[in-house]
Amino acid sequence: MAALTQTFRTNRRYLIISGYLIATLLILAWLLPIIGAQRPYRLVQSTITGLLVGGVYSLIALGIVIINKASGVFNFAHGWMMLLGGLIFFSFYSAPSISPIAAIGLPLVTGIMVMTTNSWRSLTDPRNLLVLAGGTALLAVILSLQGDQWELIRAITAAAVGGVLIGLVIERFNIRPLIGQPLFAMVLMTLAVSELLHGITQLIWGSVELPLQVFGGIQQLGIPAQIRFGEGTFERPINVRADLLLAFLLALTAFGVFVAFFRFTSVGLSMRAIAENQKLGQSVGLRVRTILAIAWAIAALLAAVAGVLQGGATSLSLNLPLLALLAFPAVLLGGLESIPGALIGGLVIGLAQELSNLLFPGTQVGTELAPYVILMIVLVIRPDGLFGEKRIERI
Repeated sequence: MAALTQTFRTNRRYLIISGYLIATLLILAWLLPIIGAQRPYRLVQSTITGLLVGGVYSLIALGIVIINKASGVFNFAHGWMMLLGGLIFFSFYSAPSISPIAAIGLPLVTGIMVMTTNSWRSLTDPRNLLVLAGGTALLAVILSLQGDQWELIRAITAAAVGGVLIGLVIERFNIRPLIGQPLFAMVLMTLAVSELLHGITQLIWGSVELPLQVFGGIQQLGIPAQIRFGEGTFERPINVRADLLLAFLLALTAFGVFVAFFRFTSVGLSMRAIAENQKLGQSVGLRVRTILAIAWAIAALLAAVAGVLQGGATSLSLNLPLLALLAFPAVLLGGLESIPGALIGGLVIGLAQELSNLLFPGTQVGTELAPYVILMIVLVIRPDGLFGEKRIERI
């Protein structure tokens, strides 16, 4: 008996992995007949839709990875940052006229937050005040443009400025005071921020679902609402929603722009440096506080982009922040600190969700079960995620 117990302890990890592999094989043996009973065009349709949905999940996961790389914090407020950015876009997109207070106040407050990232004394410099006044005036003019032909430019500008402001405010007043405190305190702070943003969105915009017709103009460009192909190959043609495809392409574009920024700019290289070691980065002259503020601003900007894309493909509602819960498995699946892992993880989760909805219609398997089952299997085999870095701490 003692020998059996010792053998189990010695090979415990391998036995657990073997158990998960056996369970996986049993699940596959159960699923394969169900998959075989599906018509080919439905499988292809769900696969394409899953990949398109996964592109937006990847963009959401990227924002979470950025914060984790820069500060080690897992940001639970990311979903509400998405909704708030989308609602700011909606307000400037759908309003027939913009209040001068909003047109001037939004860029002015954002400019002040940017100027004072490192110190409030920056406002005493005449050159900084001149730049602040010029930038505020230019953005105020753009936000005040009238006419339907300017509504998209006005809304994009407002969402970008508002997203940066959200990130800077959260970093300045919620995260920065906790530097040096236990990491768990910062994580709990993000939970508190999520509830605060929840209350703000309901107080200003209410809890009614808001349609965001941002992709409504693509039909005027000659692009049909449904793109069809495979009419001679499958029993029925494959239909791809044009708005979902456009959202996917824009999400990948935003993803690629950030990766280029992160790898080839001095600010991006500084972010990579402090992600490895904040104290070492500060010792060589890097402004850690400023770089952390930039990281939060970029993450909030990506959250606003994701909120607009998802809101345009569906609608803006209180269910939108729940998408971040699906992005969490994507982050952990790809690796907490891996940017390519965020892309792969998002695509895998989106694909698993749509295929599960196809195989088990009328249930919540695709949303509430499949992503987390995949996550459990991957983490047992590779706890650091598919592309995560395994860190060894020496004592």
